[in-house]
Amino acid sequence: MNPHNPLLADDTLPAFSQIRPDQVEPAIDTILADYRAGIDAMVAPASPRDFASVMLTQERLEQRLARAWAPVSHLHSVADNEALRKVYGAAEEKLTEHAIELGQNRELYAAVQALADAPDFAGLPRPERALVEHALRDFRLSGVALEEPARSRFREIGVTLSRLSTEFSNAVLDASEAWHEHVTDERDLAGIPESGLAVLRQYAQEQDLDGYLVTLKQPSVQAVLTYADNRGLRERVYWAYQTRASEQGPNPGKFDNSARIEQIMALRHEAAQLLGFANAAEESLATKMASSPTEVLEFLHDLASRARPVAQQELATLRAFAGSELKLDNLESWDIGYASEKLRQQQYALDEEQLKPYFPLPAVIDGLFDVTTQLYGISLALREGVDVWHPDVRYYDVRDADGRVFAGAYVDLYARNGKRGGAWMDVCRARFDDGEQRQLPVAFLTCNFAPPTEGKPALLTHDDVLTLFHEFGHGLHHLLTAISLPSVGGIDGVEWDAVELPSQFMENFGWNRQALDLFARHYETGERLPDELFERMLAARHFHAGLFLVRQLEFALFDFLLHLEYDPARGARTLAVLEEVRKQVAVLHPPAWQRFPHAFSHVFAGGYAAGYYSYLWAELLSADAFGAFEEHAGENGHVIDRASGERFRREILAVGASRPALESFIAFRGRKPQPEALLRSHGLA
Repeated sequence: MNPHNPLLADDTLPAFSQIRPDQVEPAIDTILADYRAGIDAMVAPASPRDFASVMLTQERLEQRLARAWAPVSHLHSVADNEALRKVYGAAEEKLTEHAIELGQNRELYAAVQALADAPDFAGLPRPERALVEHALRDFRLSGVALEEPARSRFREIGVTLSRLSTEFSNAVLDASEAWHEHVTDERDLAGIPESGLAVLRQYAQEQDLDGYLVTLKQPSVQAVLTYADNRGLRERVYWAYQTRASEQGPNPGKFDNSARIEQIMALRHEAAQLLGFANAAEESLATKMASSPTEVLEFLHDLASRARPVAQQELATLRAFAGSELKLDNLESWDIGYASEKLRQQQYALDEEQLKPYFPLPAVIDGLFDVTTQLYGISLALREGVDVWHPDVRYYDVRDADGRVFAGAYVDLYARNGKRGGAWMDVCRARFDDGEQRQLPVAFLTCNFAPPTEGKPALLTHDDVLTLFHEFGHGLHHLLTAISLPSVGGIDGVEWDAVELPSQFMENFGWNRQALDLFARHYETGERLPDELFERMLAARHFHAGLFLVRQLEFALFDFLLHLEYDPARGARTLAVLEEVRKQVAVLHPPAWQRFPHAFSHVFAGGYAAGYYSYLWAELLSADAFGAFEEHAGENGHVIDRASGERFRREILAVGASRPALESFIAFRGRKPQPEALLRSHGLA
């Protein structure tokens, strides 16, 4: 071990302050060399063929690699710089080559297959059987059965796709940071509430500018498109945001992802066909609950048939309102958020600015933890002195009912330069116990909220509250696992269209009075959220639910059909497929220059390729699961029920991928999921 390289240290938590870019490749090279040596020893003829010698050995090797790579990958997302970006790309290429090399190692495959063929395999505990079964499936999906030259070609494709994915994500970040507009006259920002102005002032101060700085960070975009009376400013922000990393917009071609999309689609299709699938969509379903493309498309089209008429009526009402009240006879894409907010205020007398004082971030965090305690009997306690990557980051120990620390979580909540946009949960450490070493699960929880300003705490919108609950739901799935085999514990190995179940489930508590009473209090007066305001929130809950759903369906169908219908002779047809989908389901048609696919990182730089439908699929599961809590609540309305929570923890959160997600759902709910639950959750039943 090199004591001077923190990435090679076997520490409980990463030493973030000590990690330097020049340490990354040497650490990865060392670990990969040891990994290969370990696999060679494992598959040697004289080596035993039992679960501990094969599967536990590889889990042990994999965890050493994960302990080094997780902090590097995380820093690339939250503290990006040119030096780190360069070594990250080089190391990621080596890791991709290594993963494919492992997946095509026939000696290793034979060793795992021998376990499955052994007479005592059926007697192994369920998690151990699942680990073997998942490994055999992944061997097949890695091309273990391929012969040359297909074998080498598949490996080459995997490495290239990994590089393109990273380049895609980098281009989106660079394009987002390349545009800003300096505003010195506050009158140009009329309509934006003080909380939004404070954020824009802070952005200007960070650049040593006076006045305000409008950027493409999410808090800025949201403030302008929702509240700015200045229609020209709304148009410019929309234009810059919706053309990021494309051949359009303020930096046309500079960060353009067009060619990358074409390459990514061609390579995904080729890889799928090498494995014997007709296309990348069919390949993606090998690790999902949905059994066929037909099942996915029927699910999405059925939803569209129910949501689109509602969306059409909502849009007609919005157009009429915009014309009569806002004098906007031609409602453009950059007017939608603004006009919708005005209409919502008129219909429900509800303004997000009225709600924000009741959602100060410190109180929301405390309330979220309190809900978790009441549901699952666990508690989270801030630990000082933990090495972090930014002063805003906090670390929490997770304790069980007996006070024992069994997990931990890093929480990084504010938008800043060098940090990828959006919100996500990722794994820092996985739960692992191989009889020799014991590793506790640790999660990264990342959001991009507007930071505190001018002596005020960060004040969240209600949507921000739901985002925080959502990502923490993912975190609980990881932290509360009872499975000590990382490849099938927590979120790892769970079918991709079920992995959003725990996160979307937690969002429901953001709408519940019992839960809101734990944290929704005015940051100055301590007054709880008034009943009258809460009732208006509930009344507006399904405001434009149809428009929201058809937008999600547009994303999901575009992604799935792009992969399902790809034809090498015609190329990706990205914009043509998008237009075809919009004709089927959309009611809003943006300008021809809009390029949302070029920043669609979920699909082109994340894990949602041919799987974005998973959000809607899992929302059905989560809505039905929450129904069990509502049924238990009865007349008292107390959905935060410990008995139901313990059952959800035991049957859903704790089991990871040790059994199919459908089995876990049935074990919790007592039956299969009912599609009507999703419609009810959107007020469309």
